[in-house]
Amino acid sequence: MFGNALKLALQAIRRNVLRSFLTTLGIIIGVAAVITMVTLGKGATAQVTAQVASLGSNLLMINRGQGFGPGRDRVSSPAFTLDDIDAIEREVAGLQAVAPMSSSNATLVMGNNSWNSTVRGSSDALLVAGNWQLDQGRIFTADEQASGAAVCVIGQTVSRQLFAELSPLQQSLRVGRFHCEIIGVFKGKGQTTFGQDQDDIVLLPWLTFSQRLAGHREVQQIYISLLDYVDAESVKQRITTLLRIRRHVSNPAQQNFSIMDTAELADTLTNTTRTMTHLLAAVAGVSLLVGGIGIMNIMLVSVTERTREIGTRLAVGALEREVLWQFLVEAVVLSSLGGLMGVLLAIALSFGLSWWMSIPYVFDAGITLTAFAFSALVGVVFGYFPARRAARMNPIDALRSQ
Repeated sequence: MFGNALKLALQAIRRNVLRSFLTTLGIIIGVAAVITMVTLGKGATAQVTAQVASLGSNLLMINRGQGFGPGRDRVSSPAFTLDDIDAIEREVAGLQAVAPMSSSNATLVMGNNSWNSTVRGSSDALLVAGNWQLDQGRIFTADEQASGAAVCVIGQTVSRQLFAELSPLQQSLRVGRFHCEIIGVFKGKGQTTFGQDQDDIVLLPWLTFSQRLAGHREVQQIYISLLDYVDAESVKQRITTLLRIRRHVSNPAQQNFSIMDTAELADTLTNTTRTMTHLLAAVAGVSLLVGGIGIMNIMLVSVTERTREIGTRLAVGALEREVLWQFLVEAVVLSSLGGLMGVLLAIALSFGLSWWMSIPYVFDAGITLTAFAFSALVGVVFGYFPARRAARMNPIDALRSQ
């Protein structure tokens, strides 16, 4: 029975190809929109996760002022000191690396080329705490850090802008008003979640930065990398207590520093991205309901047009359930064809938009199959009423119709 109903459904669709295509257009758009939104959302989530991971594994970032972003009060909040870092290393267990961080903008000059970049002062511990890896050369020695030697390590963007294809190692780079020898080049890390180029960097020993560029010994940030087995929340509590004592903060509401956990940041950003993805997918899913209404409408028209055919079938002995099955299968085939075309369109759109937006293409078989199955279900739900109307026709009244 199903094979005969499928054959009749395909014949009816072929008789009105254009009308059938226009009928399924809502299904096509709905399925394509849902799959595309979810695929792009998963790609964006994967990109956010990778970008946050590039900041460092199990990383805590201690900043001046409360909160994060441009609105936090950094000016009136006192800076950190090297004594704060020594105290954290001495009194807090479970730390893998602790690195001071201060930064400033400066003009870099190499021959006839110049480039404005971010210059940072830190220690060799930054490679562990900040998840930095060397592409060429080496990092600072203990003697270079203790003496404030004029040496530096540069990022890929600086290397590309000032040296093109040439090797920058052992070259003398002018940073502001002094020269430093390039002893290493970092591997590329790309942009952060907030669009900052992490490779546009010159790293100096902290003492070199404070004496030759900044003119002060203030530590603006502290990077802390935790051991894998350590509970980040308990470490944050111990560091918070220690810094409150050292910075004479008695009222927690007036705390003049903040600690950001990159794992929490990653969770927050991915949850936000996931929520937006689900919201957009739900909005796109409305097209599926609109497509279902279109299928119901065209099936009612089809029943009206084929009244005499239905009357003839019933008059010669066809059962009501056979007529019901015939029109229901036709509605499901219409919606399934629309779902299949929607899947193909979604794959093409997702791949193209992922490339255009520079995010990973993450194929999700689950949402693809779900969207296709839902399109078939739409055919069942919205095709049942026209099919039942056809099955319950009076054969005599149907044969009398013109």
